[in-house]
Amino acid sequence: EATLDLAERRRIRSAIRELQRQELEQDEETLASKRFRPERSSHRQDDKENWPQSQPLEEEQQAALAALSEQLEAITSVEELTKLLRAAGEYEERKLIRAAIRKLRAEEIE
Repeated sequence: EATLDLAERRRIRSAIRELQRQELEQDEETLASKRFRPERSSHRQDDKENWPQSQPLEEEQQAALAALSEQLEAITSVEELTKLLRAAGEYEERKLIRAAIRKLRAEEIE
């Protein structure tokens, strides 16, 4: 609606600005709550339907990593470990191999 009263126009504009400011604050609060949402204790909560199927795979992976770490302890050559590192596909495997390389290099320095 049109109004000729300037004071009324100012009040309307002020009310509109206030509503926009409140809306922006609410949007910022929702973004902040999403951004800083506490981590869930387990990613399995997201996909409960597939969890029973993935559990044996995870246990199998843990067993393979334990066997790999025993194998790495027996290796005393950085070159052999580097070859294993290049051939490894999984992140956790590479992580274990890099740790073994660091350990060997630290022992060489001592």
